[in-house]
Amino acid sequence: MTFIRLSSLTDLPESLRGAYVAIGNFDGLHRGHQTIIAALLQRARAAGAPALMLTFEPHPRDVFAPAPFMFRLTQGDTKARLAEAMGLDGIVILPFDQPFSQIEAEDFVEKVIVDALDARGVITGADFHFGRQRRGTPLFLKAAGERLGFAVETLDLMDEGDEVISSSRIRAALSEGAVVAANRLLGYHWFFEGCVVKGDQRGRELGYPTANTTTPTGFQLAQGVYAVRARLGNRLLDGVAAYGKPMFNNHRPPFETHLFDFDEDIYDQSISVALIAHIRGQEVFSGLDELIAAMDRDSKKARTLIATAAPLSALDHKLGFFG
Repeated sequence: MTFIRLSSLTDLPESLRGAYVAIGNFDGLHRGHQTIIAALLQRARAAGAPALMLTFEPHPRDVFAPAPFMFRLTQGDTKARLAEAMGLDGIVILPFDQPFSQIEAEDFVEKVIVDALDARGVITGADFHFGRQRRGTPLFLKAAGERLGFAVETLDLMDEGDEVISSSRIRAALSEGAVVAANRLLGYHWFFEGCVVKGDQRGRELGYPTANTTTPTGFQLAQGVYAVRARLGNRLLDGVAAYGKPMFNNHRPPFETHLFDFDEDIYDQSISVALIAHIRGQEVFSGLDELIAAMDRDSKKARTLIATAAPLSALDHKLGFFG
């Protein structure tokens, strides 16, 4: 079955009706979420049914805040890419807004899960709540399933040390530059996607031209220097990236990636950048010569780190940053 991405339930194809459905925000689709998806696929395949993800954009916390603030691990496009790589048959990304938040839990079950999806089973994390005032608890959902004829399963999100894996832990790790820890919790190398935009050309003047990508609102990655691997179309390109400009204008800086052995005009093209490792935090140098010397060292270290990098999982391999 070809992977199907939808933004509403009004055009759900017949091939996705009667699915086993994972429901949640799933920001990051980390290893905890992946236990839900693995269980979903097992139940769906055993029943000969489709496997579907139902999720929401934007994140509910941003909807209720005065202004968007969440450091999102995965925007909608990235979430869909991960869902497809995990082997799901489709994803429905429903728009989340204030009116949607006021749907009664009973109506969500009957109109969404039963009428629109005709779901055969539902799997969620143990912390999943839905409906007005979050009245839809796992126990509420299980009772509704027993009454209306669909299976319900809730799973804890645990790692090997019996510690809950959460998106907030991963956000905190990335905001501190702890890339290895964040990637371990994710089960893949964290990546983000953006459009290449024109910068101030300062990198080219220093001998390090960069592909600059804008960052979304709420982007809270630790400012510093990173070893990265980028995907541009079907090409994989290694590089060293900097986020933040302490010696220049540091107000909401772009993410700047110097791609090794590459010199092409790629403005307005989409690029995906995966973080391999954090090299150092931001520093202020006494002059441009000292800055260039540091960039030389960073590039050498990045090449070494990338040369020894390997996929963290089958999912990491499927995402395409390792050939």
